Amino acid sequence: MENENVLILGLGGVGMHLTKRLSNEGHAVTVIETDPHLIRQASEQLDVRIVSGNSMQLQLWEHARAKQMDLMLAVTNDDATNMMAGLIADKFGIRRKIARVRSLDFEKGSVLPAEELKIDLMVHPEELVAKEIERLVLRASGNDMIDVCEGRMKVLGLRVTEQTPIAWKTPRELAAVYPFPFRLVAIARGITTMIPGASDVVRPFDQVFLFALEQDIPHIMREMGVQQRTLQKVMILGGGRIGRRVAQLLEGSMSVVLVEKDIHTAEELAGMLRNTQVIHGDGTDANTLITANLDEMDTFIATTGENETNIISCLLAKHLMNKQNRDPNGSVGKTIALVNKEDYLVLASTIGLDIALNTKISAANEILKFIRRSELLSVAHLHGVDAEVVELLAPSGSLITKKPLRKLANYMQDHRILVGGVESRGEWRVAVGDTHIQPGDRVIAVCPSLNLNDVRRLFQ
Repeated sequence: MENENVLILGLGGVGMHLTKRLSNEGHAVTVIETDPHLIRQASEQLDVRIVSGNSMQLQLWEHARAKQMDLMLAVTNDDATNMMAGLIADKFGIRRKIARVRSLDFEKGSVLPAEELKIDLMVHPEELVAKEIERLVLRASGNDMIDVCEGRMKVLGLRVTEQTPIAWKTPRELAAVYPFPFRLVAIARGITTMIPGASDVVRPFDQVFLFALEQDIPHIMREMGVQQRTLQKVMILGGGRIGRRVAQLLEGSMSVVLVEKDIHTAEELAGMLRNTQVIHGDGTDANTLITANLDEMDTFIATTGENETNIISCLLAKHLMNKQNRDPNGSVGKTIALVNKEDYLVLASTIGLDIALNTKISAANEILKFIRRSELLSVAHLHGVDAEVVELLAPSGSLITKKPLRKLANYMQDHRILVGGVESRGEWRVAVGDTHIQPGDRVIAVCPSLNLNDVRRLFQ
């Protein structure tokens, strides 16, 4: 993808994240923002052009050189501003226009659909996270499972304990032990994300991600002691926009209990949700959770607006849902937390939570996926870690096709890149050191979010 001129409206969570990512990838980014604190923060951290003021003032668009822009991203905290920006951008001749909109009232078939607002992609952050929670709950097995290349390869996420067979082993040792091929592609440890090299050691309490062919995933799950089970009972903490939407999505297929602290919100939800039991109470209070029969639940989902509440309640729930305390053959419940402070994401995944989700990152990833669709065949983000799985086509003459992967190891280690899989002549296989990628092959690579440009250089 050629570097583009990008206009971003708003430096809130989504805007700041997108500004960092796109400027790091070499795009010329201009931002319109009103908040002096956010402007100062961006000026100190990023090499971008900032126009101070309200994005609804048309002279600021002129000052931002809107006519030269290839792409406009309206990601302010105001739906009306973001939707109006689509019409303004169209008048300035900006070719592609994306808007963050919380309301679901502007989809196809509505009185005022996105096309009439001249918006190419309308992103709904809370809906994205709610749908992702639904997917994770319905999948049930393991901590996480991500489909790659139409599901023919998968990434399995799991927490390592002293009993996990891969504990205290290196990727080099794992390759010699197991008869079916898989790659260890990422490790979350403490507050850091590692793209492991051949000699890095897996430790207990690590959150690891294993990449394998679809047909080998059941074998890997059995070897790692990952239980496959059908989830029947779910408890949701927080009846805000995300919590109530998750309840709506799940209540038709399983038993759902929703705990809400505010009495008026709880009463409203009780009238709105037909098949969900709504309980008024404090989700950080163990007695409230015990009274609500948390010990019988399979999954606990914390979606309040407070990061600390979500993390603490999930840790408490993890203990209360551990049926192995009563029965050695019992299951251990799954926890999913909404964590909107990025600094807490990896930490949350390594102190005991199974999955941590972030609305800002989910929205930004959806936008980036749309922007990159002409270059990347697919993109997936690993939950709770700073890593992306990207699928690319290897062009003739590119560096990735000139040598076996082993001879590119220095470059890939320096830039924290790992090639996980390759499709050649219609057949997918897990990549190893002797793999020599050919022109036209489809390739799966894993890298930190900010290292995507380094992956691109391999494929130019």
